[in-house]
Amino acid sequence: MIEGPPRPSAAGPLGADGDAGADRDPGATRGLVSGTIPFSSVDGPGNRFVAFLQGCNFDCIACHNPYTIHVCHHCGECVDACASGALTFDGAEVSWDADACSGCDDCIRACRFDSTPKARTRSVDELVEAVRGPAPFLSGVTVSGGEATLQADFVRDFFATLKADARLGRLTCFVDSNGAAPTAVWDDLDPVMDGAMIDLKAFDDDVHRRMTAQSNAPVLRSIEHLAARGKLHEVRLLLLPGVNDAPEHLARTAAWLRGVDPGLRVKVIGFRCHGVRPIAGDVPEPSAEAMAGYAEVLRGEGIERIVVV
Repeated sequence: MIEGPPRPSAAGPLGADGDAGADRDPGATRGLVSGTIPFSSVDGPGNRFVAFLQGCNFDCIACHNPYTIHVCHHCGECVDACASGALTFDGAEVSWDADACSGCDDCIRACRFDSTPKARTRSVDELVEAVRGPAPFLSGVTVSGGEATLQADFVRDFFATLKADARLGRLTCFVDSNGAAPTAVWDDLDPVMDGAMIDLKAFDDDVHRRMTAQSNAPVLRSIEHLAARGKLHEVRLLLLPGVNDAPEHLARTAAWLRGVDPGLRVKVIGFRCHGVRPIAGDVPEPSAEAMAGYAEVLRGEGIERIVVV
């Protein structure tokens, strides 16, 4: 069995810095954005614009975006790795020149702290403007991470501004989350959120702690709460051979999910080595036969809406 992460995540709640007053401008709310993708077919239904927010409260051994876990603390170590000269360090802060950047990501590979110097503070209005160009070809937007709910005010105001826009209001608004958010956060997002996709790393709490350095109790509460409100689009099971894929574990997971919602959509995702940290380097990728077996176990417990990827 693979050991858990070497340290807990240092990222705490990242509040948006908009004015909380009654007359505040939601478009001025600011968040820390790691990056965006104008078109994605794997981050929710249809073709979607995706914003990845910086900072996460999990430290998953199988994270495929490990550079989004922590917020840059400006040590300056990445600057020497930047051949394009896009990074500079004044002794207190690393600055990134997007126009000079070649996109090689050598700075990210050089970072020892699971972060990136390229995350930028952006306003809701700036992010909305980024959506306008691809909007005619989109069915919606998804906010991912990192962990999107750590910047819930920013997500809420982003979605609300989209909904209020004459051209963009038709776009569905989804959150891709690890589920470790208080129910009050989901209640706050509910009026402007069309759906949430929740990752359930492990139904067994001990396994979940080894995989993420955190308990799964908030995740299970989020799944139940979102399902009850009709906002749970799907639960995602990322399966690592020898870690969280035991048949009895999957059977218990499926039985619990069926109890939450017999018609729940479940996405079975096989672990891929690409992009993960060395701590997961010894975990094998599941075979096609193993993936089919996972789905069969879930179907045997009454889960019918299964997507295998």
